[in-house]
Amino acid sequence: MKILLVVISLAFFSSLPVSAQSNPDSTAYYLSYPEKLTGRFYFSRKYTGMGLEKGEKKLWYMPNSTLNMGAGLTYQNLTLNLATGFGFLNPDRGRGDSKYLDLQAHAYPKNLVIDFFGQFYNGYFLKRPQNQFGTEGPLVFPDMKMRKVGASVQYLFNGDKFSYRAAFLQNEWQQKSAGSFLLGFEVYGGQALNQNGLLPPDERAELFDQIKFFEFGPNLGYAYSLIIKKHFFITLSATSSLSLGRTSMQFEPDGQRSSWGIRPNYFLRGFTGYNSEKWSVNVNYVYNQVNLSPVAGYKVNAGTGNYRFNFIYRFSPGPRLSRRLEWIDALKASLLGR
Repeated sequence: MKILLVVISLAFFSSLPVSAQSNPDSTAYYLSYPEKLTGRFYFSRKYTGMGLEKGEKKLWYMPNSTLNMGAGLTYQNLTLNLATGFGFLNPDRGRGDSKYLDLQAHAYPKNLVIDFFGQFYNGYFLKRPQNQFGTEGPLVFPDMKMRKVGASVQYLFNGDKFSYRAAFLQNEWQQKSAGSFLLGFEVYGGQALNQNGLLPPDERAELFDQIKFFEFGPNLGYAYSLIIKKHFFITLSATSSLSLGRTSMQFEPDGQRSSWGIRPNYFLRGFTGYNSEKWSVNVNYVYNQVNLSPVAGYKVNAGTGNYRFNFIYRFSPGPRLSRRLEWIDALKASLLGR
């Protein structure tokens, strides 16, 4: 399915620390470019899948989401991206037709990491290796629906030296290696539904057609940027949580079964590439997995991913464009009380 993606994200404006000025500084861990436009050309894919496991049975349901090509701009931490899944990037592989609205917002103020998820997917496929189901090719679930909403907010303890923006938004340049612990809280909820059953036809010793979940809890993590010769970077971040949650499954004809439990979730981010004053080329991947409390021996997880390949160029706006951007500067001054 071809889809136009419009992504607008606003990272809360925050005063820039001494170590993050646009002027060269030999003591700075990262440089910021608040007066420049960060332009990007990129390829990306987003998805939300569901894992289902019982005994030796391990299934992974995926949507036929598109590989998108697009462009975007960042100014003063306000980002606008436009992308679409062109046909030549997405040949038909018999995976069915997925319709979806994928809302992911990843905001990185100086000392915060804020993530929002709104996943609304219709149409899934299940890969069928030859040695598992006896046939090759994907098994299509055209009526399967997946919903996942949630948020995670974390405090970044070392925001004066470590910059997520340098790795994700590329409107800053991390020049020295640095890391930081993270501590926060998260909450998630959602459901998977298929009126014809969520298991493959030849696996339906028991029939269930709906899974619902809700969970919340604290999380703890660490992030680190390794800088090589000032320009090459590898940024890795891992967060785990212990979330209390309830999972319910609708079985036929027995009715609903449910359970409460504490499960570990995890949130992984990886960024690597080349960065400089004007240019950046990089690859990044963000993956969030919510593990549900088991019901009737079934272990279920909902995994949301977003990977992107970016070409970045920073430039100063001309006089006419600068005047059009004055409202953003005024907004920042108003929020900072200046």
